[in-house]
Amino acid sequence: MKKLNTLLLKLRIMKDTRGQDLIEYALMAGFVAVAAGAIVPGVADSIRVIFGKVNNVLDSSSKADS
Repeated sequence: MKKLNTLLLKLRIMKDTRGQDLIEYALMAGFVAVAAGAIVPGVADSIRVIFGKVNNVLDSSSKADS
């Protein structure tokens, strides 16, 4: 019975796609930002600052988890 419950749990996890949309939207926003930076050179510095801040937040949160 325990093996059946474990199998059902694994199937539920593989079927769960709730976080997928968030990742897709984040990737799309990143692509749009890179394209805007390539098209409008004045925006590139602003984008670099924003990505730097995001990187710092991700670094600090990953260090906090360790």
